[in-house]
Amino acid sequence: MVMKVSTGQYFDNASSQLATLQNSLSQTQTQLSTSLQIVKPSDAPDKASLVTRLNTEIAKQNTYVATIKTLQNSLTAQETALRSADDVMARIKELTVQANSDTMGPVDRKTIAEEMTQLRDQVLSIANTQDSNGNYIFAGSRVGQPAFGPDAKGMINYQGDQTRLTVAVGDSRVISMNTPGSDAFTRLVRDDGKGGKVGVGFFQAMGDLITSIQTSNKTGMQQGLKEIDTMTLGLSDANAKVGTSLNIADMQSSILSEVNLRLQTTLSDIQDLDYTKAITKMNKDELALQAAQSGFAKISKLSLFNYIN
Repeated sequence: MVMKVSTGQYFDNASSQLATLQNSLSQTQTQLSTSLQIVKPSDAPDKASLVTRLNTEIAKQNTYVATIKTLQNSLTAQETALRSADDVMARIKELTVQANSDTMGPVDRKTIAEEMTQLRDQVLSIANTQDSNGNYIFAGSRVGQPAFGPDAKGMINYQGDQTRLTVAVGDSRVISMNTPGSDAFTRLVRDDGKGGKVGVGFFQAMGDLITSIQTSNKTGMQQGLKEIDTMTLGLSDANAKVGTSLNIADMQSSILSEVNLRLQTTLSDIQDLDYTKAITKMNKDELALQAAQSGFAKISKLSLFNYIN
């Protein structure tokens, strides 16, 4: 049986072959210009779907990283403030020990009391530390007002709340990001002289101690010495908790960096272009296209008279 190939069929086949070669070359050129293997989802639907999932996961990890940076700044500010307060309290205790000595006279104690008043104000300033956004870092969730201030009776007391804020720094990891001032600058418990107990604010206790020194009240000074140890312990405990949170944040940051690196590597393997292979393919496509075009041009000029002659 003799097969007949019409001129129209020949041209259709040739045109289809040229279009295929042209599309292949165009796709490779686009890949080279974008440095991507997958330029549009239809190039490789399964890989495109995986790229989308990887990009979504990387974006989520980057959000956690940004949160940790904010958290670390907040915790560092708290740690610095608490250490400063602890240093001031050490000086206050040193002065109280001096004032309680029998070698100190009334004038000496008044001089000591003046310095201690300045130190108390310094501690109050530390307790009302603000961050770069103007928020009071020890006020709980009431960050818009000073953590400590005078009440209706003029006593300096805690004005914040007990809210402990946490932030997510991983799919299953949250870290506390604040320290309520009442946890660090703790209230004290005293005997009320009637067999009961009474709570006294941190700064009220310091004020009472200063008054005892001014008036050479030995009982008050001895009580103040014990209370300073309690107040310092509260600051130390709060600082230890902040330090623990900072360590956890640092470790989580390292974990996120490793996870992000793995995700980026996987994404790169899927979508980044192998330039050597792409350039080799482009050269082959160009040669194939040129050969096809040349062959088509020559054959299309032939007719039955060429064969007869």
